[in-house]
Amino acid sequence: MAPEERIAALMDGLHSILVEAVESPSQWQVLLDASANLWRYSGGNVALLMMQMAQRGTDEPTLVAGYKEWERHGRTVLKGEHALWVIAPRTARVQQMLLPDGTHQRIPLGDKLPKGAIDEGKKTLITGWRGQAVFDVSQTQGTPFLVPKPGPASSADAPQLWEPLTQVARAHGFSIHITDAQFGLTSGFTDFSQRQVQVGGWLNAEERVAVLAHELGHVLLHGPDDKVGRLYGSSMDHRGLAEVEAESVAYTVLKAHGIDRGPQSASYLSGWADAVIEAEHSARARDGSPKQPALRVDIAKSVLGRVTAAGKDILEVTDPPGFGGKVPAVDVSPRVQGQDPYVGPQLPGGPSRGLEISGP
Repeated sequence: MAPEERIAALMDGLHSILVEAVESPSQWQVLLDASANLWRYSGGNVALLMMQMAQRGTDEPTLVAGYKEWERHGRTVLKGEHALWVIAPRTARVQQMLLPDGTHQRIPLGDKLPKGAIDEGKKTLITGWRGQAVFDVSQTQGTPFLVPKPGPASSADAPQLWEPLTQVARAHGFSIHITDAQFGLTSGFTDFSQRQVQVGGWLNAEERVAVLAHELGHVLLHGPDDKVGRLYGSSMDHRGLAEVEAESVAYTVLKAHGIDRGPQSASYLSGWADAVIEAEHSARARDGSPKQPALRVDIAKSVLGRVTAAGKDILEVTDPPGFGGKVPAVDVSPRVQGQDPYVGPQLPGGPSRGLEISGP
């Protein structure tokens, strides 16, 4: 298959998955579950990996890497296995400069700057997209590869997430306040003008963690500069869809840590998407705007991408068990340490977090 044909086929497959997800609450939940396990991947690539594994009638992907990356970890792809495909960017390095007339321009690396231009440094640009071949650990064999297993967490484990979550809030310039004051009927509230997140003081420790994770979804996605959210109707102007995004972020973060709070408000993505489309139709008819209302699949693609990006930002700080679906991109040598052999860097918490062998 030619590269252009492969990209087209992958995009068609992604479109079909998103159409199904927005129509079916259970399918949206499946995407969130997979995103919790493969949180280092974009939402679109998570969906593509799931689709390809399902087409083969095999288990969901758990740990994915390229052919050479598996070799660096002492494993080889099994004979007869076919690659899984994800979408990766094509990039180019360019030189950025400021011209005397005040405009910015980019030229290929190595080209001479015009007279009077100021060098603004090198920049990497995305010039297009390509298919990238990867393999799940179940398609490989070789050196035992053991990784921390994100097993079910008890209610006693949940409060340990409080401090890492507050670190995320502080990194974005927000303070956390536990208060008995209630904004409307909510258990939490994000105040962008005061840069505060309020969490209900009447909640138990596990509920506070869940509420804080939800509010962090708002912090990362729904500020006054949320141009993408306004474009697809998921900013503060459409609180319903914003709530779906925030709750989906919370669900993904908690699930990655083994905390399953059951079906969430993300189940209502279809209804809120329709409400946004109807509102945009009305605005277009009233204002005579040439802008075409978003389609359901556009909104689903936007929401999934935003949710997985925000979830990754949070999970990189909270550090759940596992590798987030990606093998650490480092050169290592297989080693055996007591009863806990595994390949890869020593993880925080070590073997006490639970280990599981991956692949044959």
